[in-house]
Amino acid sequence: MKKDVYRFWSLLDASEDGVSVRFPDLPGCLTAGDTAEEAHAAAREALEGFLYVMEQDGDSIPDPSTLDVILKQAEAGEAALDVMVWMPTVRAAMESRAIKKTLTVPKWLNDEAERQHLNFSQVLQEGLKRSLGIDNQRV
Repeated sequence: MKKDVYRFWSLLDASEDGVSVRFPDLPGCLTAGDTAEEAHAAAREALEGFLYVMEQDGDSIPDPSTLDVILKQAEAGEAALDVMVWMPTVRAAMESRAIKKTLTVPKWLNDEAERQHLNFSQVLQEGLKRSLGIDNQRV
C-alpha cells in the first residue's frame, strides 16, 4: 500500500571529499554532497526517487527502523539524520515530467512546419491529447 509520508533514518559520514549519505533500511539508496546542507537535500531527493521506483516496481517498502537500531549500524564518525518525504508531490512531479521522444516526419512536412514556426512538442502534445480524448487542462 502506498503511503503519503515516509520517514527513514540516514547515516551521514563527513570526510575531506564531502558528506556521504546512506539509508541502512534501503540498501542501494546512497548519495552525497559537498556540505552537510547539500547532503541533506541530496538525501531527500535520493529517498524520493528510490521510494518512487520501488512503488512503480511494486516492491515492498520496509517499515523504517528505530533510531536505536540505526545507531547500532552506524560506523565511527557517522551521524544519524531523519529524512521525511511527501510522496503525493513526488508522484505528481514524476508524472508531469517531460520525456524526450524521437520521431520521424517527411522532409516536406518538417520544412513547412518550420516555415510556419510551429512548436513540434506542442503540436504533438495537442494531437496526442485529442487522439486519446484527454482533457487539455491536464499538464
